[in-house]
Amino acid sequence: MTLPAQLEASLSAGTLVPYLGPSVLSLAPDYAVPGTPEALVALLTAKVTVPHKIRNKLTQAAQFIENFKHRKTLVDQMNAAFAAAPSTSPLHTWLAGQGFPLIVDAWYDEAMAAALQAEGVKWGEVQGLSQSEHFGTWTGWYDRDGNPVPDRAPDWSTLLYKPIGCASPAANYLVSDTDYVEVLTEIDIQTPIPQEIQSLRTGKNFLFIGCRFNDQLTRTFARQIMKRSSDRHWAVLPEEPTRMEAKFMAEQNITRIAMPLDAFVAQLTALSQPA
Repeated sequence: MTLPAQLEASLSAGTLVPYLGPSVLSLAPDYAVPGTPEALVALLTAKVTVPHKIRNKLTQAAQFIENFKHRKTLVDQMNAAFAAAPSTSPLHTWLAGQGFPLIVDAWYDEAMAAALQAEGVKWGEVQGLSQSEHFGTWTGWYDRDGNPVPDRAPDWSTLLYKPIGCASPAANYLVSDTDYVEVLTEIDIQTPIPQEIQSLRTGKNFLFIGCRFNDQLTRTFARQIMKRSSDRHWAVLPEEPTRMEAKFMAEQNITRIAMPLDAFVAQLTALSQPA
């Protein structure tokens, strides 16, 4: 199987927005952090006893820890889960070198940021913030050295958007039920999504890599981040989609690329985007 011609055309035209999910970490095996929600919740519940019925449900288990052990305990556990020094994959390195104005990264790891730093890109990031820790402030902005800044600097060529937070530089996490409820009450009117992101996505084609849409939260975030972009997108999904995934992709005009992730990346990284 080869890459869709329209995807290659979007890359050449500079209209492609990479949207990374946790499974891209399977391409960076030396990075010892959880690469799936299931792996993350297993780490959290190994240290704190939670009711059996929610042991495998990340947001519910995180909420239980927050309620009965305090928010600080949850944050400390998340920090421990993502404490390993970042290691990048060929995909992260390639993405960093392509000059994408916007990269969305919907997991808590630092691989994409590390790749941008290693490539010497002028970049910065914006992260989603938990309302339990930053009430009334939806996002935090950071420069390439991790310093907080008021908003995007004019010399950033790439903006990294971490909608559910990141371990670095400030341990921002949307992970518990409460974190998500606060965001979901406002996300339909786009309040938690920075205006800069809304501008950069206009007319763009999203490429989902390492993402699954078999959870309402991942579908909701993808739908709202894509809103008012374009009518053509792609998702690398080697597994057979669930009924809800298939329905979501049909609704959002997301074409499935049924290739193993490593095979897809090998073809993608053989291409290049004009500066």
